[in-house]
Amino acid sequence: MENPVIILGAQTVGTAALDAFLSNEVVVYCLLDDDKTLQGTELLDVPVMGNTDDGELLKLLGKKCEVFVATEDTASRRSLTQMLRTEYEAVPVNAIHQRASVAPHATLGHGNYVGPNAVVAATATLGDGCMVGANAVVEARATVGDFAQLGSGALLGADVKVGEPGLHRSGSRGGGRR
Repeated sequence: MENPVIILGAQTVGTAALDAFLSNEVVVYCLLDDDKTLQGTELLDVPVMGNTDDGELLKLLGKKCEVFVATEDTASRRSLTQMLRTEYEAVPVNAIHQRASVAPHATLGHGNYVGPNAVVAATATLGDGCMVGANAVVEARATVGDFAQLGSGALLGADVKVGEPGLHRSGSRGGGRR
């Protein structure tokens, strides 16, 4: 990944995403979080600089920075992702931990988190904004719909479908590492 990443969310999901990016030696410019007690602090030596709707920082998206949405609840992730698409024409990047295994023939949407030691098998599909916890397995031909969350150690067997089907598909969907 050429550009540094701005992570929207500095709590549990933000920490996991930051670890995934750092495991791949991706530069994280900053984190943004609406919790004022986190602003002005650092997380793993990366500053938490402001709110998730900070227009001054978000205008860096696309040209100078990439973005990842790491808020705790699904509604917030969905809302922020939509705002990024419409107001900034930015599509969130994937945060795939270096120790995760994503098959080259898996199909991934945008803005997914895949934790350490998780496996996404060939012909598996992840929609947009999915969270796949550490040690989770998504087997062949399984489909995970947009914004679904699979906890640590979850096993999604072959041909299983969970979550909502994707409403919109844009951009390439290959199994890229980040």
